[in-house]
Amino acid sequence: MSFGLISNEKNRVFSVRELNMAAKQLLENGLPLLWVRGEISNFIYAASGHWYFSLKDEQAQVRCVMFRHKSQYLDWQPKNGMQVEVLALATLYEARGDFQLTLEQMRPAGLGALYEAFERLKRKLEGEGLFEAARKRTLPFLPAQIGIVTSPQAAALRDVLTTLSRRMPGIPVVLYPAPVQGEGAAQKIAQAIRLANERAECDVLVVCRGGGSIEDLWAFNEEVVARAIAASNIPVVSGVGHETDFTIADFVADLRAATPTAAAQLVVPERQELLQRLRHAAQRLMRGRQRQAERVMQQLDFLQRRLVHPAQRMQQQAQYLDQLRQRLYRARPDLAQLGARQMELLRRLQGAMQHALERHNTRLYGLQQHLLHLDPQQVLARGYSMVRDEHGAIVSDSGVLPIGARLDITFAKGWARAELKDKG
Repeated sequence: MSFGLISNEKNRVFSVRELNMAAKQLLENGLPLLWVRGEISNFIYAASGHWYFSLKDEQAQVRCVMFRHKSQYLDWQPKNGMQVEVLALATLYEARGDFQLTLEQMRPAGLGALYEAFERLKRKLEGEGLFEAARKRTLPFLPAQIGIVTSPQAAALRDVLTTLSRRMPGIPVVLYPAPVQGEGAAQKIAQAIRLANERAECDVLVVCRGGGSIEDLWAFNEEVVARAIAASNIPVVSGVGHETDFTIADFVADLRAATPTAAAQLVVPERQELLQRLRHAAQRLMRGRQRQAERVMQQLDFLQRRLVHPAQRMQQQAQYLDQLRQRLYRARPDLAQLGARQMELLRRLQGAMQHALERHNTRLYGLQQHLLHLDPQQVLARGYSMVRDEHGAIVSDSGVLPIGARLDITFAKGWARAELKDKG
């Protein structure tokens, strides 16, 4: 329900719920997400994890709620009387008609300038390429010596040393002491990093401290520390604060750890895990050597079966030569037998040729007699003659001849030309 809808229905009677809903929409649509500063009072930590309190100044106050899914990310506990800055959405709690702020973020008052300085330096160093992944170096797998830059009194030092001792006892550790908060801490931290590089006695450097407020961690947001980490020839692991804390040192370091303990876990492998991997590798090596030995033994057995005593080998060669001699003897031709065979084949060839010749002569004679019998000249010799018309066609019927037809008459000897006068 919008304000326009209400204004257009002046005579309508609204329920309280409808009125509160319209007011809530007006607030949420009219006021953007904004920062508000004030003092906490009447703070209540509900069993659900939600926070309820009032935010006040000298002249006014407003109810506030911060739900658990937002408050869980704060690493500090708000208290009554504390000056804070909240990022909130102005809204209305419909059930009671209470105007309230729904909080997205909360920080101690006065930190706005620190956040602005943090973002300004972050943008500057990022623009110079100090955060690029290409310049990050890989940590050594098993460092010979580890350097730690932190305060000797810091709880983070005990956490790191305990973790290193548990994971990989025996690796030497060099402490480069420096205060981790307070006036001049950033310069001392940077100096300790430079000293570690000058001495060049460590393979990896851990820069760490425990959690705290943004003011407590501010030394690690100073440009001098960021420059020292960037210029370090030794790979640097940053383990500052808790998991939700981010500092400029985290972005510049070669690797960022969520906590000091996590930093110690990153710089050395776990001894028991390495031993287990070593045992597995040894077992694989032993199995490989056993399989290789089995293959060699099998190959030796195979070669042994192929191995022959020299005397037996000579006997085999003698038998082979004897077999070749016999095959050669059987392969030699019998010249006398081949000559007789050749003469027999020649005699059979001559006989076959004579028989074929006689058979062809007989057939030729028969064909000749048959041809003589069909020879027209022989017929003419017996008194017959052959009549052709003027076109050379043989005439066998006088009825087809017209009067005056010219005819050629062939006799056994000579020929004569005639003209038909009468068919008679």
